[in-house]
Amino acid sequence: MANSFSSNVSTKVARIFLSEFENQRVISKATDTRLFMGENGFTPQYGATIYVKRPTDYAAISTSDGDLTSSTATDITVGRAACTVQNYITTYASWSNYEEALQADQLEELLAPLATRAAVTLETTYAAWLRKNLGLCVGTPGTAVTTWEGVATAGAFLNAQGTPMDEDWFYIMNPFTQMKMAGLQNAMLNQTLTGESWKDAQIPGNFAGLKALTANSLSTFTNGACSDRAGTLSATPTATYASVKDSMTQTWALANLSAGGVIKAGEVIEVTGRYRLNLSTRQPMVDATGAQIKFRAVVTADVTLNSSGAGNVVVTGPAIYESGGAYNTVDSALTSGDVVNILGSTAATVAPNLFFHKQAATLATVKLPKLSTWDTVFTTKDGISIRVTKFSDGIKNKQYIRFDILPAFGLMDPFKGGLAYG
Repeated sequence: MANSFSSNVSTKVARIFLSEFENQRVISKATDTRLFMGENGFTPQYGATIYVKRPTDYAAISTSDGDLTSSTATDITVGRAACTVQNYITTYASWSNYEEALQADQLEELLAPLATRAAVTLETTYAAWLRKNLGLCVGTPGTAVTTWEGVATAGAFLNAQGTPMDEDWFYIMNPFTQMKMAGLQNAMLNQTLTGESWKDAQIPGNFAGLKALTANSLSTFTNGACSDRAGTLSATPTATYASVKDSMTQTWALANLSAGGVIKAGEVIEVTGRYRLNLSTRQPMVDATGAQIKFRAVVTADVTLNSSGAGNVVVTGPAIYESGGAYNTVDSALTSGDVVNILGSTAATVAPNLFFHKQAATLATVKLPKLSTWDTVFTTKDGISIRVTKFSDGIKNKQYIRFDILPAFGLMDPFKGGLAYG
């Protein structure tokens, strides 16, 4: 029979793990984790994907006399956003000779790394997913942010495109970005922030409406090996809202690029002659010089081009254009022959920062059923569910403990966040 000291372990494990787990979170605290809690959460009834309605929008009509005889009412078009279950995130340990240490009240020292690794893996996985699903891009891809002006540009972009200020806006930078700007940051400090990672991550100050945070869980990626990065659209993308309302992605057929070239998820494609609209006024966006802002979109999945340098890419943040459309994102429809540029250098390693409205995306977790061993499920204040299971192998005389998180990610609005470069 395996050794058993559950009464000593069970009262401490959940508390210690949860405390250390919470201390390591940054990005997951900046996003919406509330949407799929309670009755809206994952159950066997709904399977691995849950859908919620996207907000509707309408076009306004301007007339001289109020007569709408020749006008057309805006159709009510309901889209839905999917929140899809990802892979399990599990940390676990076993012991035999460690029993004495555990009995000696050294649980915090032994279990803290399990919580740290679980939190870091969750944050890194979610950050990588955001990088491939948020639809905006500011700055020059491949260029690092080195000034606070570069940070403020992201906030100015969200403001200029009419992003609502009903929730916080966040800017997540890697530690090296913060280091580059340390001198100016120190001059701006007006308070001391210590303690858990969330507090340590916050940089006092407000930059164009953004809350600036630093996190080490941002991911780097390498641009595809595609030396000829200027091409054309070989077909006209479907530009209606109805065609993209459930996925908020769009397929672009590209041509005249490098034969056999690769375009990686997270790369940014810019369309010449097509310009982004303010999503509130549906008027063209302009930059500080008064120039219109070219339309860009982010690639969601890797694509290998054929021997003619052609292939289809799926992008997030679609170019929607309908006559008088309530959901238009571009000033005119993309058409076959439009010139496109894959921004950044071929095969270059890049590390974009992230910026987003709190409700750009959501992170949910599945409340896992208990296993038939010593087991408990606990939940953070903002709804992240973690299962703790302790079990034993009576033959090997070993004890085991495991911590499981089953996350689910959902893209609510790709136009509320994106990649930030210098």
